[in-house]
Amino acid sequence: MTLDSIWTILKNILDIAILWMIAYYLLKNFKNNVKMTLLIKGVIVIIVVKLLSDALGLVTVGVLLEYVIEWGPLALIIIFQPEIRGALEQLGRSQLLGRHKVLTVDEREKLVYEIIQAVDYCRKARIGALIVLERDISLSDYIDKAKPLYADLSSELLISIFFPNNPLHDGAVIIEGDRISCAGAVFPTSNNIKLNKRLGTRHRAALGIAEETDAISIVVSEETGRVSIAVKGELFYNLSLDDARMMLIDELRPKTIDMENTELADEEDIYEEDN
Repeated sequence: MTLDSIWTILKNILDIAILWMIAYYLLKNFKNNVKMTLLIKGVIVIIVVKLLSDALGLVTVGVLLEYVIEWGPLALIIIFQPEIRGALEQLGRSQLLGRHKVLTVDEREKLVYEIIQAVDYCRKARIGALIVLERDISLSDYIDKAKPLYADLSSELLISIFFPNNPLHDGAVIIEGDRISCAGAVFPTSNNIKLNKRLGTRHRAALGIAEETDAISIVVSEETGRVSIAVKGELFYNLSLDDARMMLIDELRPKTIDMENTELADEEDIYEEDN
């Protein structure tokens, strides 16, 4: 094997690796973006119908779909320009090496404890609150436009931020790792037509950032005191404190830890069966 052939093989491997990396991050970001997911599903449906029309000889449908396919990409770029721009921005904000800090079990438990304590106080006092936890997708664009804090997380600090008449009361708090990065953050509101019209700006902002990123949003209603969590493009409304606590613990648990726990559980089951 010559050096030229080795170099050719290495180039092919590098070419395929880069292609797979691009495909991985595109699919990962599209999965976290509800609007882009629906757009892709619509394109797939049109392609399937076109193939069926060709196979069945449906001339009229085939001609119409040819026009759709020919001019469709240009129309999609124009109509869905905000969504496409958001997807590209989201891809640019993604952290290639994951979260800036991997929390230990004790740090995750303390994080959830402090948040739940603050949420419980706000719930009882009817204080509106919006707390957002950054995960793999960076929220630096929103952090840069908000009031920087970079403070250690505590329930007392969260309560004081959301206390009425505080200048930062109406904005959101963003938490990176186990520290409060900023307060007064403003997020895009969701346009989900299925969302209850009685829900206010906080809930729509919480769902909006959960649709665009993989962040976790905790909302306390100022009017009802109800607690909700938005994650993975879905809003879980009126949760109990125990349900909210368990959801946060589950969502913050690293995937590698889940796999290790699953393997340990399987080994324990096998050991018990053998005995």
